[in-house]
Amino acid sequence: MNSTSGHKVSIITVCYNSEKYIRTAIDSVLSQDYPDIEYIIIDGKSADKTMQIIGEYGNKISLVISEPDNGIYDAMNKGLKLATGDIVATLNSDDMYASNTIISQVVNLFEQSCCNIVYGDLDFVATDDTDKVVRTWITKPFEPGSFKHGWHPPHPTFFVKKEIYQQFGYFNTRYSLAADFELMLRFLEKHQVASSYLPVSMVKMRIGGASGVASSFLKRNLEVIQSFKMNKFKISIFYPIYRLMPKILSIFKNKVKNIIQNFS
Repeated sequence: MNSTSGHKVSIITVCYNSEKYIRTAIDSVLSQDYPDIEYIIIDGKSADKTMQIIGEYGNKISLVISEPDNGIYDAMNKGLKLATGDIVATLNSDDMYASNTIISQVVNLFEQSCCNIVYGDLDFVATDDTDKVVRTWITKPFEPGSFKHGWHPPHPTFFVKKEIYQQFGYFNTRYSLAADFELMLRFLEKHQVASSYLPVSMVKMRIGGASGVASSFLKRNLEVIQSFKMNKFKISIFYPIYRLMPKILSIFKNKVKNIIQNFS
């Protein structure tokens, strides 16, 4: 099918032994009402039933590659370089789009604002009940200097014109947990790529994940600090507090909201 807008959107899902949730991710992409989506799955040579599940979708998935890689960001780079759409994004294998109109809304905003990046909000949901929102990551329009004060967009909502990757580079694979942060910092702060904020919950993310477990918290934050240094930004000694406070406030607001709902 051809898009009436002329924009082709490429979505890349990277997976490895993802049999438990991969179907949810695939269904959320294939159910989008936008007509011109290229869906690419990069599998790291899974040993479980992941490839069997993917195979059930046949030619509904544009391209499937299953081979060893050097980690999630290496696999994402592989998919991004293979993408033929002029707008590209990644969707984790255990995440899903929050509704079937997300891609249409994203493309409309690209057209209305003439920007090169679109991002939005994200719902953290219970692992086995994706209708139960644990907390919502509400972001805002980008302002220069925001990253230094603990702000950044949720990467699963980050849609970018492919030409921006070609111009400013892909994921830096020296980082195993924060390459997404470094890339967004590089695009938005360093190169001041024009962006627009879509004020809706675009993605549902199950709590947990590679950068969410406690054992990875310190390493990710060290990589984030290194990202600033690599891109020649100085940050305050209070940066870790700036980074943590929005998360604490979001959890607190959600708990208050749930208490009110339980008593209403």
